Amino acid sequence: MKKHKISNTNKSDTNTYTQIHIQAVFAVRYREALIEPSWRERLYQYLTAIVQEQGHQILAVGGTVNHIHILFGMRPTQSLSSLMLRVKRETSEWINQKGFCQGEFAWQSGYGAFSYSKSQVPKVVSYIQNQERHHAKRTFREEYLDILKKAAVKFDERYIFEDV
Repeated sequence: MKKHKISNTNKSDTNTYTQIHIQAVFAVRYREALIEPSWRERLYQYLTAIVQEQGHQILAVGGTVNHIHILFGMRPTQSLSSLMLRVKRETSEWINQKGFCQGEFAWQSGYGAFSYSKSQVPKVVSYIQNQERHHAKRTFREEYLDILKKAAVKFDERYIFEDV
């Protein structure tokens, strides 16, 4: 019997070309200020590794004490919901294993995801890298609602945020 070499590359993917830029935004459960500056950069590095292991390209990561923005080039080999589930699950497990927070750390359910053209990427990168400055002027809630409105995403405010 002849043995066949199994390839990790799906033949249909070898002739597939995409340019998909996604900004994902997600918050700490109840928008609590739990992401401390002392370990925030390590969290970004861990999150970056998760996304890259899945074959996607990180373009920017940023946030504040209560939420994160990531901009990445997405490969069509995985669904967005699958990627976000993995990122949120693995980062919350990592935070809890490291003992960075008193009590259990968790992300709020759901996320926002928005697509951008290549020409918009530099502006979005700058926006993500300057989150601390943006939030000196407005809250995460104000920012998130503004992003949803600018993207013309229909939403029900009752389900945007979990309250304590």
